[in-house]
Amino acid sequence: MTVSTKLRLGTRRSPLALAQAHEARARLCKAHGWDENAVELVPVLASGDKVQDRPLAEIGGKGLWTRELEDCLSDGRIDGAVHSLKDVETIRPEWLTIAAVLPRADVRDVLLGAASIRAIPEGARVGTSAPRRAAQMLHHRPDVTVVPIRGNVATRIAKLAAGEADVTLLAAAGLERLGESGVGHPLDASEWLPAPAQGAIAIECRTDGAQTREWLAAIDHAPTSAEVKAERALLAALGGNCHSPIAVLTRGGGEHLAMTAALFSTDGAERVHGTVTFAAGDIEAPARLAADLLARATPGIAALFDGP
Repeated sequence: MTVSTKLRLGTRRSPLALAQAHEARARLCKAHGWDENAVELVPVLASGDKVQDRPLAEIGGKGLWTRELEDCLSDGRIDGAVHSLKDVETIRPEWLTIAAVLPRADVRDVLLGAASIRAIPEGARVGTSAPRRAAQMLHHRPDVTVVPIRGNVATRIAKLAAGEADVTLLAAAGLERLGESGVGHPLDASEWLPAPAQGAIAIECRTDGAQTREWLAAIDHAPTSAEVKAERALLAALGGNCHSPIAVLTRGGGEHLAMTAALFSTDGAERVHGTVTFAAGDIEAPARLAADLLARATPGIAALFDGP
């Protein structure tokens, strides 16, 4: 491949999205021995970045992060799209394929404004627009009040500093990729479960783009891919949406995976959880865990899921 024949990777314009796109480009160039200029980054303004004053679930869900990039893939303006996989809808069009998943970063959430969940002042305002974070916080601390905060990492940190909330939560992976890994207090992932696919970067391309798929396959990280495929299989079987508080932690990375998942009611008062161990690549096991969770779900939880 010569410098003049570029692979075009689309990305959202936020600082974190651009950092992820730069990582994807660096891995591609290293894997193939390309000059950095062989991969062009194409910033695209996503609908989710345009509207910052309402929770994502109220304005169209996860599709707001991917719609414009899908349009660019459809009309040939880009060859691949770099995503935070936790922001990608579970059911994808057949004409699109997730061709590569990069090595997963830290899956934990980071608490800003207090040293621990227990140390949050009584009655504090917790800033988050994520149903998982809100419900999980209310489960642990029913005395706090959840207030909506949206925006990129810098925006949310600024809103916390401005007093719009007393504490907030951010993904450790995002802070790390922005060079802010010393900010806040990471939460134990076994006690405070992450979001499905948290910390994973995916590159999506057209299913019929054989050459692009071949290039991207060179940087697919098999252990991470197995973990996130299992977590997305759990999501699909649960029939959840942007309003559904779902938390999951998958450990292993080798031949076997151990998945722990929890579902919550919106107010955090109700919780059901379970664990399953299975062979990597077995997507039926997460579906069985989903069925078990739904079978044991209380009415306040079951109402948030469509099931299989």
